[in-house]
Amino acid sequence: MFIKQKLKTKRSDFYCTATGCAAIRCSGKAFVITIASKLLMMIMAIFGLSGVCMSLKVTKHHDLKKTDKKTLEKWLRLLILGRMVDERAPNYLKQALGWSYHAPYAGHDGIQLAIGQVFDRKTDHLFPYYRDMLTALSAGLSAEELILNGISKSTDLASGGRHMSNHFAKPEWNIHNVSSCTGNHTLHAVGVARGMKTYNHKGVSISSQGESSVSEGYCYEAINGADREKLPVIFVFQDNGYGISVPKCDQTSNEMVCDNFVGFPNLKIIKCDGKDIFDSINAMITARDYAIANSVPVIVHAMCVRIGNHSNSDNHEWYRDEQERAEAKAQDPLPKFKADLLKNKIFTEKEIEAIEAEAKAILLDAHSKAVKAPNPTPESIFDYVVPEPHVPQKYVDGTHDFQGEPMKFIDALNGTLKAEFRHNPDTYIWGQDVANKEKGGIFNVTKGMQQEFGKHRVFNGPIAEDYILGTANGMSRFDQEKIRIVVEGAEFADYFWPAMEQMVETSHDYWRSNGAFSPNIVVRLASGGYIGGGLYHSQNIEGTLCTLPGIRVVVPAFADDAAGLIRTAMRSKGTTVYLEPKALYNAKFAMTPVPEDFEVPFGKARVRREGQDLSIITYGNTVHFSLEAAEVLAKEGIEVEVLDLRSLNPLDVDAIVATVKKTHRALIVHEDKVFAGFGGELVGIINEKAFEFLDAPVRRVGSTFTPVGFNRILERAVLPDMNRILTAARELINY
Repeated sequence: MFIKQKLKTKRSDFYCTATGCAAIRCSGKAFVITIASKLLMMIMAIFGLSGVCMSLKVTKHHDLKKTDKKTLEKWLRLLILGRMVDERAPNYLKQALGWSYHAPYAGHDGIQLAIGQVFDRKTDHLFPYYRDMLTALSAGLSAEELILNGISKSTDLASGGRHMSNHFAKPEWNIHNVSSCTGNHTLHAVGVARGMKTYNHKGVSISSQGESSVSEGYCYEAINGADREKLPVIFVFQDNGYGISVPKCDQTSNEMVCDNFVGFPNLKIIKCDGKDIFDSINAMITARDYAIANSVPVIVHAMCVRIGNHSNSDNHEWYRDEQERAEAKAQDPLPKFKADLLKNKIFTEKEIEAIEAEAKAILLDAHSKAVKAPNPTPESIFDYVVPEPHVPQKYVDGTHDFQGEPMKFIDALNGTLKAEFRHNPDTYIWGQDVANKEKGGIFNVTKGMQQEFGKHRVFNGPIAEDYILGTANGMSRFDQEKIRIVVEGAEFADYFWPAMEQMVETSHDYWRSNGAFSPNIVVRLASGGYIGGGLYHSQNIEGTLCTLPGIRVVVPAFADDAAGLIRTAMRSKGTTVYLEPKALYNAKFAMTPVPEDFEVPFGKARVRREGQDLSIITYGNTVHFSLEAAEVLAKEGIEVEVLDLRSLNPLDVDAIVATVKKTHRALIVHEDKVFAGFGGELVGIINEKAFEFLDAPVRRVGSTFTPVGFNRILERAVLPDMNRILTAARELINY
């Protein structure tokens, strides 16, 4: 196989190959020269090309002569059966049985057979994409399991009918259920590989995708991170020249997208013919062996052809002319493989016909069983939304008062993080700026952690929020029973937006996998204003986060709750977003005594001040303004009850209803904008569940519907304060 890598110079195009052969194109003319490896290196140095990633030489493990008949027969059976399922899939939609999304793989046969054959279910992890039907079959899934997924039955291994058809998985074999966001799973594959390296596990993580999805930013983050960390990942690019209808030239200026990564020093690249069985098998075996032996990432770029439509919702006649469609069909790998077997007299026509008849019988039996399988029930939608959390045993309600020396919010948080790292040696933390010498995060919350727990458990991530969260999801997959991960999702909550795609992904992983996988992650975010930070340093994002089912959102306002909530989050399965009001880190009024084993249950609010005239329902920074306002109102003879929610999702609805029943007036106070803020949800709950107890309309106090300005004058004009709370409270009392 001739593997080449194009390296551009000022005056010519220079191609280096794995065999020491070079081709130089000058002024539109091409010629090939054979040179010794040392001379090749000298030429590269002259052109300033030293240090550039070289293509990986492929070992020829298989060809028609080297491969025994038994193996060839196994491959042929898979190719024939896979194609039968592939071609039958659209009929299920026509018969109104399902499979409303099907992306045919025909033309990708070689590389998909190879991925499945090389994958070792005992040691490896596989992340197939939506076109990887033959990959899944080759990896061991049965025709029945493929059809169960296609027609969305409750016994579908991937998701029980919850996820889109053509998203094949088998969790018990580490074949992962991936997103419909193309290329999204590259980050998860890298995270798994980090787990492999951390635990000295001899295996490889395989990520498969189309070439166009490599345009996604998180794919670049994944490959850059795998290269930097030297992780055993194989990134397979199945290149059929199109992203639905978009030709490859509209995706990248390189003929091959893998050439976009030639400057990565630890990454190796293999180019193969994805239509050719042997070329693909040899490429994948070489990639796996090299990735494991050297703990580095490898790209396998497989040139394929898409014979049919992108999917059953596409018509390629709109953008491919008749000649192109005919040329694609003429490159069909399956008839070519059959012809080669016949030509070389390895199989007779009768033997192939017998295999085809057997495959047809398997398919019909699989169809018969799959259509009789049960459908998911409507009531099952509430199963596996969020895993059951850790339940405190000693501090059941998290409302105890303690004696002792008051502790700063930041010290309570730092101390509890360290205590939990001692409690569970399979706990990790990474993020931006979390561990460099004496620096422990932008606010020093993680100060001293790397010194105590080492660089393999506490380390910096790149400035790539998607990568930080996506690899947390992935590493959690390596061993979800014992691994717990904390990430600083961004230095400030305002910078978290690039990771929102991964946040959405993480939020429905548990539900989408029908309870098979739970990403056990605590996402720490420094939130809110009152620090003179302005844009990207003072906004609140809990209103957006709380729209996502499948994650918990908590906001402590005092040191004891800071400790108790982080401990409960780190001991729980599932994902918790832990919002830290950064103005409280060193605030004296947020200090409390903190017992070393304190835990706070999720979904349990805390009455911070008793009262009977008015309820202020609040959380975060505004808890303290509310308590201050309550003291002022007490001098006026008005007794205000202050309810600190602490947990927004899950929410303590019973506590909200109870306080409204008690005082008959409710004032919602939060730092975020009033318009479309979380307070609107609280108002809706009160109107639905406690309307008859109200003596006045529910009022809200929060920020103006503007960004938070940097100048302190602007900040004060935007953010709520005690005076605004006092004004609203007095108006409610006098209503």
